[in-house]
Amino acid sequence: MQTATAYYHPHPFQTSLKPQHQAVSSIPSGETSGMGLRMSVSHLLSRAYMLPCSAAAQAFNQLAQPTSRFQLALDVLFPLLDSNVELQKRILVSYILYSLYAPHPIAMNPFRSALVSTFDNEKEQAIRVSNAGGISENEQLIWVLWKILRGDGNDIAPFTPTNLATSPLPPKLRASNLSLEGDTPPDRPKFDPFGPTTVDGPNGSVRGNQDVFATAEQDKEANTFAEGMSLVLAARDRVLTLSEQRMLAPLIPHLAESAAITSIDLAPVISMNPAIAQPLLIALLIRASSTSLGISPYLEILRHLPPTLPSFDIIGRLLRDPTVINDPVTGGRTTVADLVRSEVLGWFIHEAIGWLDRAEQEEREGSISDDRFAKGLQNLCRFFNSLIKLGIIDPASDADSTEMAHFTLRNSIFEEANSLYRVLANGKF
Repeated sequence: MQTATAYYHPHPFQTSLKPQHQAVSSIPSGETSGMGLRMSVSHLLSRAYMLPCSAAAQAFNQLAQPTSRFQLALDVLFPLLDSNVELQKRILVSYILYSLYAPHPIAMNPFRSALVSTFDNEKEQAIRVSNAGGISENEQLIWVLWKILRGDGNDIAPFTPTNLATSPLPPKLRASNLSLEGDTPPDRPKFDPFGPTTVDGPNGSVRGNQDVFATAEQDKEANTFAEGMSLVLAARDRVLTLSEQRMLAPLIPHLAESAAITSIDLAPVISMNPAIAQPLLIALLIRASSTSLGISPYLEILRHLPPTLPSFDIIGRLLRDPTVINDPVTGGRTTVADLVRSEVLGWFIHEAIGWLDRAEQEEREGSISDDRFAKGLQNLCRFFNSLIKLGIIDPASDADSTEMAHFTLRNSIFEEANSLYRVLANGKF
C-alpha cells in the first residue's frame, strides 16, 4: 500500500497546533454491507478525532468498494454535515467528503454545492454572533470549509479534527473575512492564507513560512502505523491469522502510545484474540499508569469479562506476567501479575459467578436453550482449580475461596463443581 507524498504546513492557525504523521487505515477483505457497514462508518467517526484527517478519510475508503463509497457517504456522512453534532465530527465529515474526489478539481466534487451551502449558512450565523459582540463556536468549521472549497484541502490533511476544532483562529481568519468569491483552485497546496509565518529564529531573525514535505521515512512509518491500526480493528471482529499476529506484535507499543486505542476496544479483542490482547493491554496499562488517565478503565473491563475461555486465557496470562508498572495505590512500582491479583481477580470471579447465576435462571425460564451455563461453570471451575495448583489462590483462605465454595456446593451435581468443592473443603479443614 502506498500513499502519495504531500507537503503541508505546520501552523495553519499560527498556534501551537502540531500535525500528526499522515496515516492510512485498511480494513481486510470481507467487507460488511448494509446496516453493518453504516455502523462501521459511525464507529469510525466516533473514534477518529485524535488521528489525522487523512487517516480517517483513507480508513473510510477501505470500508467499502469504490463503487459504493458515494452512496455510503450520501447515507451516513452527508446528513451530518448540517446536523447538530460535535464540531470535530462535522470537520471530519467535511474533509472526508472532500477527500473522496481530492484527485480532481474541487469544482468536480459532487458534494461541492452542499459544502458551499454549509459554508454560507455557517458564515451567516457567525457574522450575526460577531455583530452581537461574540465569537461563533463554528469559526473553525468555517475556516476548514473555506480551505476545502478553495482547493487547499490537503493543507489540513495532517491535522486531527480535535486540533482543528480547538485551535483558536487569528482575527483575519474569522468568518467575516473569508469569502469564496473570485477564488480559483490552486495548482498545489498554498502557504497559510494569512501570509508568511514570522517566527523568531535563533538570533531573533524572522523566518518565512516554508512548505514541509513528508519524507519517505515518514510515509513508511505512517503506512506501518495504519496497517497496525487496521489489524487492531480487525482483531475485534475475527481471529487474526498467525502472520497477522506476527505483523501486529511489534507495533503494539507504538499503537498504544498514540491514544487511538481505548479501553472499549479490549473486550472484543480479548474475545477474539486473547494472545494479542495481553501485550496490547500491558502496553495500555504502562501508558495509562504514567499519565493522568489512570488504569481504572482497563481494570474495569477485565473485572466484567464473561466466563468464557478467552476471558480465562487472558486473566491467566496476566496473573503470570512479570512486567513492572506504576502502582496506582502506593505510587511505587508493582507487576502486572500482582496488580491483576489484587485489583481484578476477586471481582472477576464474583462477576463470573453472577453471570452464571443469571444464565442458569434464564435457562430455567426458557429464555435461552444453549448450554452456556454448563460450559461456563465447567470452565470457571477448571480455571479456579488451575489457580490453586499455581499457588495464586490459597484454598485455605476464606477471602480467596469462600464465594467459590458456596457456588460449587450449590452446583455440586456437576462433576467439575463437586471436585472443586472437595478441594476447597479439604483446604479449609
